[in-house]
Amino acid sequence: MSGTSTQSDRLSWAPSRAARELGLKRGEFDLAVNLGLIRTVPDEGGGGRRVTRAEIERLRAGDAFPDDLRRRVATVGTTEGAELMDVAPSRFTSLARHGLLIPVRFYLNRYRTVVWLYLAEELEQFAAEKSNAPLLTGARTPPEIREGQKAGLDRRPRNWRGRHVGFLTRQAGDDPWARAAAVACFLDPADVADVVGDPYERAHLDRCRPRLPAHGAPGTPAADLAETLMTASEPDEAAWFRADLAHTMETARRQRPAPRPTPQQAPAPTPPSAPEPLAARLAPPGDRPAPLDHAPAHGLLAWLRRRSRRPVG
Repeated sequence: MSGTSTQSDRLSWAPSRAARELGLKRGEFDLAVNLGLIRTVPDEGGGGRRVTRAEIERLRAGDAFPDDLRRRVATVGTTEGAELMDVAPSRFTSLARHGLLIPVRFYLNRYRTVVWLYLAEELEQFAAEKSNAPLLTGARTPPEIREGQKAGLDRRPRNWRGRHVGFLTRQAGDDPWARAAAVACFLDPADVADVVGDPYERAHLDRCRPRLPAHGAPGTPAADLAETLMTASEPDEAAWFRADLAHTMETARRQRPAPRPTPQQAPAPTPPSAPEPLAARLAPPGDRPAPLDHAPAHGLLAWLRRRSRRPVG
């Protein structure tokens, strides 16, 4: 077993080591994996994803390594994004809230304010598209966006969830349970229980559940806020996730049913209690003998003698 693990370590690296080999920060590396820029393989020992030596060498062989890889995972917030697109921060925020600019990450600052991050490369592409010029250079915000602002519309959380479930299903590959778990982790547990009624299947989904970004210790206000952002909340969105979960579960059941306890593992059935003695069942209420394990051995004989002396009729 140890020999196999050592051989595997020589051929692939854990994410932290792979990030160092590629000259990336860990956050940059994770985003590159999510975007499909770095290919990973499952860890044979069940320790998560790994990066093969061949993949590291492929990336290093690129013409502009590592600058090109870093450029493709560079993220900016609202202020930097507005400067990049040459618009006011308020215009940038209105475009993002309307769903035209899709965040790729978020974090909570020390005031527990959500800070959305966007791919700089995507913002540049949006600004370069001629059809988007009226959105950027118009004297006034388009009417549909203004109406959304008045109604408090904010599609950033929903767009982040839609994007992130794509990241997770891509990493799940052909594993049907991993794909189902990637969808389930964006639903409220009550919704998951409603779609997946079998407790053994839900337990297996939990074991396959991917890790979502952590924001504070569990139970803290920051963690609760992050959990809210990562859970489908709008009715039509939740309905979409539920339908997708039901579909992926059908595939998972067909290809590989969830493991269940074997008969040896199942709890032994409770043996039936011994039937009541015939003499006790025949005796009238109030005249039944004490249980045999509590009465002396001669008690039953004495009761039978008394019974035989009673007049008939």
